Amino acid sequence: MHQAQRNTPSASPVVEVLEMEMVEDTVEVVEDMEVVEILEKVLVVVNMVEVEDMEVVEQVLVVVVVEQVVVVVEQVLVALVVLEQVLAVVEQVLVVVEQVVAVVEQVLVVVVVVEQVLVVLAVVEQVVVVVEQVLVVVVVVEQVLMVVVEQVLVVVNMVEVEYM
Repeated sequence: MHQAQRNTPSASPVVEVLEMEMVEDTVEVVEDMEVVEILEKVLVVVNMVEVEDMEVVEQVLVVVVVEQVVVVVEQVLVALVVLEQVLAVVEQVLVVVEQVVAVVEQVLVVVVVVEQVLVVLAVVEQVVVVVEQVLVVVVVVEQVLMVVVEQVLVVVNMVEVEYM
């Protein structure tokens, strides 16, 4: 009876794959070992028991495939949750980076102010040099004036002596 069903033209592609015993090719295509193990068990049951209604086998295979799709979808959902958490961390890192950039901008403003203060200090230093030079001139003028005053006093004394 099993042989008769193999030759029926109305067999579905899933049943044809099972009946042709292309398990090895199927295993190469399927990467998930859990799916391979389940399919192997289904094939063993199909080969051991003479199944009269191949639709039952097809339904079992559909259930197995649907279960695996559900597992994959669950894994994708978990991956999406993880991705969402990673994106949240990336957003927090971006906030910190923005704060660091703001601090660096403030430091740059301070550097500009310090540069301006250094320019002012250079000008003050030049003013101090000029003031020192003026003080030297004042000291020289004072000494000259003292000499002139002494000379004037000498002349005044001489004139006083002559008129007396």
